[in-house]
Amino acid sequence: MRDVDMTVTADDGLSLVGTLTLPAGPGPHPAVLLLHGSGRLDRDSNTGRLRMELGPPMAAALAKDGIATLRYDRRGVGATSGDWRATGFADNRHDAAAALRALAGRPDIRADAIGVVGHSEGAVHAMSLGTRPGVGAVVLLAGFARPGEDALRRQAGMIARDLPAPVRPLLPVLRALAARHLAQIRTTQADVVRLAGMPVNARWMREMLAHDPRPDLANIQVPVLAITGDKDVQVDPADLDEIRRLVPGEVEVHRIPDLTHLLRRPVDAGLLTRVAGWLAHRLRETSRENREGREGRENRVDREGRENRVDRESPSAPRRESPGGTGDSLVNSP
Repeated sequence: MRDVDMTVTADDGLSLVGTLTLPAGPGPHPAVLLLHGSGRLDRDSNTGRLRMELGPPMAAALAKDGIATLRYDRRGVGATSGDWRATGFADNRHDAAAALRALAGRPDIRADAIGVVGHSEGAVHAMSLGTRPGVGAVVLLAGFARPGEDALRRQAGMIARDLPAPVRPLLPVLRALAARHLAQIRTTQADVVRLAGMPVNARWMREMLAHDPRPDLANIQVPVLAITGDKDVQVDPADLDEIRRLVPGEVEVHRIPDLTHLLRRPVDAGLLTRVAGWLAHRLRETSRENREGREGRENRVDREGRENRVDRESPSAPRRESPGGTGDSLVNSP
């Protein structure tokens, strides 16, 4: 296994800087694009003191199964320039699509065997990418399957439920304050606003609240693996049932006991093994189906070419009437 630097050019020309982890052995390799959650996160899903450290162990687990992994610093984080507070929810999705194209364009990567793994917000973008040609499998880690505003309200309710008893009398005040802040975000067109003196990414929030991932889920035609922990406060584990209902093709869901939104214990080793094994199988299947389809098309074209040559080289071949009885179809004798 080895890591190489990789830079992706976004649609607006900005350079997204990341790491491509390649498995041992000669390529080209199947590959996965890893998308992390919301916030000021680097390529490994870390921000400040909150270190989720999802990237390296996920890449190592996938490399053991012969799969490469691309992960990158989002705008305004790590080695990637820009302003993360002014970056929209849709910008993150467009950047992910650019990374997917760049990954597929590398000679050491098999463009016919690429999957997407997303965590939290990244899972929602993975749902969108999963509807596009060229994606062979999708893994959703703690992804919500309801409108963004519904997901946020559910999250707020769970946080309120778990507040210490001495703080609970303040809930009416806190709810009123949150409602005012939300109204301010909705009414402004600014990318960044100040709420209680703190800068907030208003553009991202507006776009996330309005986003509904359910149409994307209903349009995914490739295998889907969805995993959420039953101790997840930010995403309702019951959304797994909605994912199972909406995805029209192969879908596998798992509700993991004692697992939180951050996938910590630390990052669950069993989860990494499950994801890597599932992807290795699905991407091999996708690659074989694409190869067989391509070979079938090539054989058909070759066969049709030989038949056309015989037709041109055999002017004495007997004429046979077409089904319409016009007698204008020249075919070979059986």
